[in-house]
Amino acid sequence: MMQNRIDVQETLEQRILETLIQTAQDHLFIVDESGRILAVSPSSAAVYGMSREELCATTVQALESQGVLTPSVSMEVMRTGRSAQLLQRTATGRQVVAEAHPVYWQGRLKCIVSRSMDMTDVRLLQDEYALLQRRFSEHLARGGATPEPAAGLEDLEVRSQVMREVAQLLERVAVTDATVLMLGESGVGKTAFARQLHRWSRRADGAFVDVNCAAIPESLFESEMFGYQPGAFSGAARQGKAGLLEQAHKGTLFLDEIGELPLAMQSKLLKVIQDGSLTRLGDTRTRRVDFRLVVATNQDLAKRVEEGRFRLDLYYRLNVIPVTLPPLRERREDIPGLAERQLARLNRRYGGEKMLHPRVLSELMSNDWPGNVRELENWLERAWLSADEALIGAPAMSAPTMTRPSASEAGQGTVAPQTEPDALAPGQGLKAALDACERQILVSLAATHRTTYALAERLGISQPSVVRKLKRHGIGLNS
Repeated sequence: MMQNRIDVQETLEQRILETLIQTAQDHLFIVDESGRILAVSPSSAAVYGMSREELCATTVQALESQGVLTPSVSMEVMRTGRSAQLLQRTATGRQVVAEAHPVYWQGRLKCIVSRSMDMTDVRLLQDEYALLQRRFSEHLARGGATPEPAAGLEDLEVRSQVMREVAQLLERVAVTDATVLMLGESGVGKTAFARQLHRWSRRADGAFVDVNCAAIPESLFESEMFGYQPGAFSGAARQGKAGLLEQAHKGTLFLDEIGELPLAMQSKLLKVIQDGSLTRLGDTRTRRVDFRLVVATNQDLAKRVEEGRFRLDLYYRLNVIPVTLPPLRERREDIPGLAERQLARLNRRYGGEKMLHPRVLSELMSNDWPGNVRELENWLERAWLSADEALIGAPAMSAPTMTRPSASEAGQGTVAPQTEPDALAPGQGLKAALDACERQILVSLAATHRTTYALAERLGISQPSVVRKLKRHGIGLNS
């Protein structure tokens, strides 16, 4: 009786294993401790150019020596005794990410289970996309029409040509669900552009969930990202909680500082991306999640892969549409608009009508801003709070000039003001004088510029700001 139960159990387990192999979408191999292939999934035949019968009649050593696959991930496990992951090329010209895991029984290696994912189509898409971008840049360099900023960019500054290209790139990919990888130095505005991508997408009515991967402790990552059921652990909320992945359902999930994600958490995230489903802590029910993934980093992910600190398969899943945001020192034309936008925000927050003196603005444009947009905004807030007058940089009714920061000051964006006398008409206040000066400039330029975009380009501010100023002063353009 007991023997019959054992036989039935073994038969059931064998049927389950056969079903898993037959239905596997990834390319599954089972290899014994000597390298002999015991079983492969049907999908492997197209990638490796051999039938299942031919594959099961040989060894991984023979496949590697014949160039069917290079290198063998199973042989790497046989050599080290540990799980391995690597990039593999096949004789059919495919490029796959392969990983393998050892199976031990009574302390001895008995077999190796490996699976691989074909990344060739993703790479071809990336190459085609890069070619289109290169042709577009060459068209502009030959004197092609410079595109106007994309619609709906009032909250961003894209006056420079390089940022216009970035905006157009994001607008084109926004209509798809392709994963976007935002690259660039800290503070260049990756989060702001990710939000704009969301607003352009078909998921704009859904949530934009912003997650800083570096800010979540590893011990809390699973409960924060996946959520939990009531009583899942000590201290869990009585009603349970939906995780950040669930909150992004039908919307956009933005993972900032993705390079800081611990390896153990990377594998959990990869499984959600692959399966489109998750299970809350303490739950047995699988929940479907459908979100557009956007990630950002200021690190070299390829280098972290080489160092073994980032999963190769996750890297290829994320690196579908890479978008690089240049530092502020390479797009100085955006600084006036960024400064104007930040001053407007500060005036609303603190209640005031403060403005920058033109000489201060010119010095802002000459600074390299190693902290990029974030550093510029922080400097402006300090300047706003420390200014006694409505004109920032003009203490005691004087207009300053600003000296370029020293090397030690550059990291903080500090500037040293110098003063020179400035005259006002009798009985005229500072705000009235500034308004009169602004109106005179607008009247003069309006006579020679036919569009508000051209005028904004000349003034170094955003087009919506030009429209507001013209309306306030009652000035029309000559067409």
